[in-house]
Amino acid sequence: MNRTVIATSNAPAAIGPYSQAIATDSFLFISGQLPINPESGKMVEGDIAAKTHQILKNAAAVAKQAGTGLSRTVKTTIFLTDLADFLEVNRAYGSHFPEAPPARSTVQVAALPLGSNIEIEFILAR
Repeated sequence: MNRTVIATSNAPAAIGPYSQAIATDSFLFISGQLPINPESGKMVEGDIAAKTHQILKNAAAVAKQAGTGLSRTVKTTIFLTDLADFLEVNRAYGSHFPEAPPARSTVQVAALPLGSNIEIEFILAR
């Protein structure tokens, strides 16, 4: 099995001992993305929709670096600190997957890195 580390400056750098993504022959595994603007290195301001859009923009940059796109996403996991944000996240998320959206899980968690209220991880087919 081939295993390749994927990294791009067009998405936030890892904040710990992990890779932005790992590509195998069949899949691309994108680590959980936070709503960080890669240019400033800071969390984006705004509501949960703005944060969701930033996360999807970051994931798209990682996917592009791996030679693919988010349309190849087969599974995502959304982590929220408040499930009351679920409907607004769905609207923002759904705008990025207008047809044949990937399988998905959404879970509420007690806390996320850097005080974020949302994180999304992605698995893409290659």
